[in-house]
Amino acid sequence: MFRHGIEAGAAVAILLSLTAMGSIGPAQAAGMKRTITMVAVEPKGGTTVDKEPFPSARLPEGKGYELKPADASGRWEVSTYRWDPNQIIVNRGDEVTLEILGVNGATSIDGYDISFTVKRGQLTTVTFTADKAGVFKFRCGVHQPSMVGELIVLPGD
Repeated sequence: MFRHGIEAGAAVAILLSLTAMGSIGPAQAAGMKRTITMVAVEPKGGTTVDKEPFPSARLPEGKGYELKPADASGRWEVSTYRWDPNQIIVNRGDEVTLEILGVNGATSIDGYDISFTVKRGQLTTVTFTADKAGVFKFRCGVHQPSMVGELIVLPGD
């Protein structure tokens, strides 16, 4: 699901309509070299039990969410992992370069037979041609279920 509740198919249809109407300019034409800077981020937050009680509900299984119980001082913390941006939109035929900085994890792009490892403190660069139109998940194999994004490849001309 896209932000604001738009389904993937509807969003692609909207983008195709914008392209046909000329609302998306020539810079968006198929066959472009596109570099997308991404970060694998770990948002964290914490408080103390006197301000906010420790949650009683369990978080989903996996390493995508972490909930650390209160320590001796009463401080507890929560964190998650995500891609930013978590949606990448390109045209079929584009040469796409992802430049990724962030947390550790083996990553893959469904439907594209692409896998790579992001290492903390290092810039990971992945280049491929977006030769198949559709919506493809990219996911960190370590930080599931939260660290999933979408590669949206528009059909182009």
